Order: sequence, then C-alpha cells, then structure tokens
Amino acid sequence: MDNTGYGDTLRYLYERLPMFSRIGKAALKPDLTNTIKLCAALGDPHHTFKAIHIAGTNGKGSVSHSLAAVLQQAGYKTGLYTSPHLVDFRERIRVNGLPVSKEWVVAFTDRIKDSIEEIQPSFFEITVAMAFAYFAEEKVDIAVIETGLGGRLDSTNVITSILSIITNISYDHKDLLGNTLAEIAAEKAGIIKRGVPTVIGEQHPETERVFFEHSVHRQSVLHHASSLWGMVRVRQDARYQYYKAIHNARREMYDLHTDLLGHYQQHNIKTVLTSVELLSHQGYKVSIPGAIAALANVKRLTGLRGRWDVLQQEPLVVCDVAHNPAGVQETLAQFAQVNAGRKHIVLGFVKDKDVAEALSFFPKNATYYFTNAQIERALPAAELRAAAELAGLTGEAYPDVAAATEAAQATMAEGDALLITGSFFIVGDAIALFDKALA
Repeated sequence: MDNTGYGDTLRYLYERLPMFSRIGKAALKPDLTNTIKLCAALGDPHHTFKAIHIAGTNGKGSVSHSLAAVLQQAGYKTGLYTSPHLVDFRERIRVNGLPVSKEWVVAFTDRIKDSIEEIQPSFFEITVAMAFAYFAEEKVDIAVIETGLGGRLDSTNVITSILSIITNISYDHKDLLGNTLAEIAAEKAGIIKRGVPTVIGEQHPETERVFFEHSVHRQSVLHHASSLWGMVRVRQDARYQYYKAIHNARREMYDLHTDLLGHYQQHNIKTVLTSVELLSHQGYKVSIPGAIAALANVKRLTGLRGRWDVLQQEPLVVCDVAHNPAGVQETLAQFAQVNAGRKHIVLGFVKDKDVAEALSFFPKNATYYFTNAQIERALPAAELRAAAELAGLTGEAYPDVAAATEAAQATMAEGDALLITGSFFIVGDAIALFDKALA
C-alpha cells in the first residue's frame, strides 16, 4: 500500500492520543470505561474468541510469545497482542506470527475516528480495541493477551480468559502500582477471574498471601510453576539453550532446547509448561512434547525480538529490553559470563524508572556509551551520565542510539563484546539500526 497513508495514520495515533511510552503517567486512564465504550462501538469483539491473559513485572512478553508458538504449532489460529513494539507498530497485533497489515490498520482507524473523537481514549486503549477487532475479524481460535501495565485497571482486563498467568512480581512503576511487592501483586492479581485457573510463574514470600486471597475470593485454583517444574541448564551454543526439564510431581525428565537465549528464560519455560498442561486439561490439543518442539522455534513462529537478541556474532553485539532493576540484574548476570576482552555497554533509560538502583548492578570495569531514545519520556543522556558517575561508571553521552553504537563499534577490538540495554526504545532503535545494515 501507499506508506504515506500508513504513516499518516500512525502520526494520528501517536500524536492525537495520550501515549504512555511517550509521555508516561499522564497518558493513563484510571478505569476501564473508555475500553468498554470502544469495544461496544465495535460490537464487543472480545466476546467472540477465547483468550489467555498474562500479567507480570518481567517475562510476560516471552511467555506470551512462547505460548502463542505452542498454540500455533498445535494447529490453532492464534492471535497475539503484546506491547510495546520495538520497530514497527504492527508487532503489537499478530495472527499466527504475522503482523496485522498496514491496510487494515489504516482502514480500522478511519472507521473508528468518530468514536475516538467522542470517547477521547488513550493510545493504548485504541490499540487494545484494534487488536480485539482484528482477532474477531480473523476468527482466531484463541488469543494470547499481554497486559500493558498492572492488571486490575489495564485496558486488556475487559476480557474473560480461560487461563490467567502472572509471571513474577518485582519493583517497577511504583508511582502507579504501589511501593511494596504486595501492593504491586494486588494490582497484577486483578486479572484473576472467577473460576478460571491461574498460573503463578515465580513465588515470593511477600506476594504469596495476596495471590492466595485473590484466588480464594474468585474461586480460582493457583498453580505454581516454580514448584511444579525444575530446570537444569545443560549448555548453550550460538542458536539455542539446552535444558533438562523435570516434572517434580511425576518425576519425568524432558530434554528441550529453545531459541530464546536469555538465561532468565528458564523461569518463563516453567510457566509455559505449566500453562500447557492446564490447557490440555481443558481439552486443548496441546502437550508437553508439542510445547518442547515449539520452544525451539519461538522467534521464527512469532517474531519475538529483543530478549538477549544477538545482533552480531563477531565482535559480539547483544541487546536486551531489561529496563527495571530485577530485569537488569538478570541480564547483567548473563553478560558477566560472556568471555570477552573488553566489555562495552550502550545504555539508556526512561525517566520514571529507578535508575539509581538499576545502575548499582552495572559493572564498573565496562566502557559506557550513555544515550537516550527520541521520546519525551527518555532520560537525557547527560543526566544518565551524571547519575552513572555517582555509581562509579564512566563513559560519554551521545544524542541517540545510532551515535552511541557507532562510537562503541569504533572502539571495540576483536574479541570484545557490546550489550545494548535499558529500555524497549533503546533496543528498538538498535534493532532497526542493525536490520538496516543487513538489508
């Protein structure tokens, strides 16, 4: 199609509507009213398909894509809604791994403009309604729906799911979700539905009671993935991680490998395997052997990017969307195991993160290239550099990811390694840069 029309549509969506990724908290709506109104204007498309609902601080994107891969490979026409996107808006809405077409996005936006002007929704509310409408039109068998922020008041929480999944709870968006893990867990627990089973990916003493009480009140049975499954990492090569997966109750062992290379994926795989068994109990034709086959091809089946994503092998360049202290700690633990002469880090955050705590996990012996994405919400590179110096990290500030990456690559020698991290937007810019170079 004419890319001008698609470009105009995206400009309208980005600039006309409050967008959290651009401006932060001011873009959020305090309830589900707008989403309910939008869905009503569209004929309540979310009532026409089955859905799996996924919340959590970290890991929900990987779990969403992995479950979608399992369902696709099992023969189900599978919708997948995730956020934010890395390079192209259409990454947010996929059916069987293929993004929604530009033509459809333009036609949908034109069709619903009157409702947009009347309801005044946020950008996220529109994208949720757009996804539901697309999945209904495509007649998907099942949709995997990732929350954007929290759970209780997240726009996606108008659905009634067949399975609820909460990957983990750690500190993020404290100004919106709460200052304790229990308060954050209570917001995430808002996706637990009456009579619908719930998977808890990772357990924590501060959140156990919260999830238990919510499950009792809503007559939802909790299934703890970390108790049901054990994982032993065997080895890793350039394409796969290899694991032994042990079902703790049945004492059965499975060999599996996955094309998702982050060491933290072992937590997400436990969550996926637990979810697959529960779906099987509901009559879905999925199985542990089928899930193991799908886990080897998550990227190919779903298009997932940005999770310990190797952009270049020599010298090694890796990007990861870790953007809060817990995620950063996991990613840096893996980077510490990389055998390299010198280590380089291109780093950028957004303003509303706990940057001081995140910086405390970064190695002092790496060379840093501080930068910022081209959005209002980005923490300016100069401010990040100043904060990093207080944490004992040294480097220069650069106006954008391209300049920072170019400087890093000019400095790197053979055998060095570069990590690009800190936010979805930094990683998105990096992926676009490397993809363009390969084109």
